[in-house]
Amino acid sequence: MRKEESTNAQNEAALIRNCGMAYALSVIGGRWKPNILYCLLKGKMRYNELRKAIDGVSERMLVAQLRELEEFGLVKRIIYPEVPPKVEYELTELGYSTEPMLNMMSDWGNKNREVAILS
Repeated sequence: MRKEESTNAQNEAALIRNCGMAYALSVIGGRWKPNILYCLLKGKMRYNELRKAIDGVSERMLVAQLRELEEFGLVKRIIYPEVPPKVEYELTELGYSTEPMLNMMSDWGNKNREVAILS
């Protein structure tokens, strides 16, 4: 656990407060969040559908990343009162607003992947 009063934590908080790119990366950055968002651009998905669609993600990590995306208001969790319980995830309006950014990041990565490998 990180100390909130540390210089590093304070610098990070100031950067996120003052830099739009730093804030965006703090919200959608990491290995799994962009993949989750990209999958949900197609529409509602159940948990197991998401897990199968994202190769290599563990159950624990998927749950944690979905919760973080929910906290930021990008993903909505829908619980249906059934037995067994049915839960679906979908993007909110804010979540859908990430589509152009995700597409641009994907295009950039695809275009430049080999350049980095050859270096």
